[in-house]
Amino acid sequence: MANIGFIGLGIMGAPMAGHLLNGGHTVYTFTHGDTPKTLIEAGARPCANGAEVARNADIIITMVPDTPHVEDALFNPNGVAAGLSKGKIVVDMSSISPVATKGFAKRINALGCEYLDAPVSGGEVGAKAASLTIMVGGSQATFDKVRPLFELMGKNITLVGGNGDGQITKVANQIIVALNIEAVGEALLLAAKAGADPAKVRQALMGGFANSRILEVHGERMVKRAFDPGFRIELHQKDLNLALTTARELGVSLPGTATAQALFNSCAAHDGAGQDHSAMVRALERMANFEIGGK
Repeated sequence: MANIGFIGLGIMGAPMAGHLLNGGHTVYTFTHGDTPKTLIEAGARPCANGAEVARNADIIITMVPDTPHVEDALFNPNGVAAGLSKGKIVVDMSSISPVATKGFAKRINALGCEYLDAPVSGGEVGAKAASLTIMVGGSQATFDKVRPLFELMGKNITLVGGNGDGQITKVANQIIVALNIEAVGEALLLAAKAGADPAKVRQALMGGFANSRILEVHGERMVKRAFDPGFRIELHQKDLNLALTTARELGVSLPGTATAQALFNSCAAHDGAGQDHSAMVRALERMANFEIGGK
């Protein structure tokens, strides 16, 4: 069993840390606010800051919202880097800038430590079910050391390449998810406006080539108007901003991604930033002056 550090105990980080505890590992924690009582009861050991986490743990995981939060968690005066010693491993499971990730890895490597970027897909449901997809960038040797921990949190675990490659894979994932949400929303909206029952349309489509997890899960959310967040619009906005910024740096045009971001922006402007990303359909509904399920 290993001494693990876990920084960031939000709606995904908390269940992920819980799986590590259930796997028999000692987990040192730090988060904004308090470590959840359920984790403490399971044996989590709260720390005062990231440096204390790093001093106690051999492998330190960060799971925070965005690039500046990772930088702060790692490199503020009481951050992870201040508590590292040679041979330790830092694993960032947040979804952040691929370019910044490479810089963070170099700074951690300069301290004699290894670095993996390992963003995840699957949302709150996947975090709770330990069925996350984990996309990893880093060395094979470091990946092999950490893989048993990944296997406690996820199912589809892939070493994509070097540092930064995990993050670019997550960016690609978020493009595909956003465009699929848009496609499902447009299809169900059109069917509903034409007078068909959107629930039955969804059921019929799930038996054909149009079937997808987005149609299955988020199509149901759209029909049932269940927009409590599994993955918030504001976080998907952040991920698509990473995609569009990286595309601009590389001279690549991503017109579908830009459209999806514009729809998310419309939702956020109507106080929807905290809703589940399936609520993108509400932007489409406003343009149609018609709500799925409405008559």
